Amino acid sequence: MDASALPNFMPTGTQNLKERIYAQVGPDIVRIEEEINRLLESNIPLIPVVGRYIMGSGGKRLRPLLMVLSSRLCGYNGNDDALLAVVFEFVHAATLLHDDVVDHAELRRNRPSANTVWGNPAVVLIGDFLYSKSIQIAVGYRDIRILEVLLEATTKMSEGEVLQLINSDNLEINEGEYLEVITRKTAVLISAACWTGAIFGGGGLAEERALKAYGHNLGIAFQLIDDTLDFTGESEELGKPVGNDLQEGKATLPLIYALQNAKTAERLRLRQIFTSEHIQAKELSEIKSLVVHSGGIEYTNNKACAHSIRAKEALRIFPHGPVKEILQDIADYVICRRT
Repeated sequence: MDASALPNFMPTGTQNLKERIYAQVGPDIVRIEEEINRLLESNIPLIPVVGRYIMGSGGKRLRPLLMVLSSRLCGYNGNDDALLAVVFEFVHAATLLHDDVVDHAELRRNRPSANTVWGNPAVVLIGDFLYSKSIQIAVGYRDIRILEVLLEATTKMSEGEVLQLINSDNLEINEGEYLEVITRKTAVLISAACWTGAIFGGGGLAEERALKAYGHNLGIAFQLIDDTLDFTGESEELGKPVGNDLQEGKATLPLIYALQNAKTAERLRLRQIFTSEHIQAKELSEIKSLVVHSGGIEYTNNKACAHSIRAKEALRIFPHGPVKEILQDIADYVICRRT
């Protein structure tokens, strides 16, 4: 397995850094992939087929990798971390499967979404399997605190999904309300992965709080960049249509900012396009122009940068070393990624 196989959470043009990081995390990714493949085995054929389809569609493995790195930062040196780390990839995959059903998605990472191939009932049930398998794995570690972190995270994620549903087509949502949605939908699981790593690695309360905060801020930065890419990315790199959030009635931060700060005529035009039954390609281009002109992309990028800085600041309590450097690099490049 060569460096080109490293999941693309690094931006294009940083090959030297990518290779340096791969030298550190490549073996961990291999261990995580091996556990994923083993755990998807089932005598019910549809489970491994759909499971491997969603798992093999280009996921970054960021969450399990963060759990492994966090445990190592707290002193863990064994090989039992990869199994526990897979919990966070399974939960993430389950949410993607359920999201695609709710959103009627047709594409996921440049391939037909699983629900397009196998239908909604099968995908919902496979998502349930992944959730259940995650809990089963966590129970096997016989640590009530790890279970508490996992169950708290999945509960908040479910609440985030409901909040997002409630706010569908809601142009009155404000920044604080939107940050609450993305905190629950995205940041909570990333934070839980880092927090669990601290617990598993034997860190004290200070180390747990630091890694929990690191993951929280990293997760918010990650989602805010997703918000901007829906306006500025390309379909080929995103693996889904540009403007997908807009088509699904999701008012993300760049649009929220534009609606609050654009000129009156521009705000009216944004509302008119957003509330139309189907947004045409030329209208997507118009929205992008209006959002950029209002400063919505710049504002969102700046917010993401601020959370990236907070994530790195949370690591200050740890001594300098290669694992800390990798976590700092991930915080930097989350805000520069294009996928």
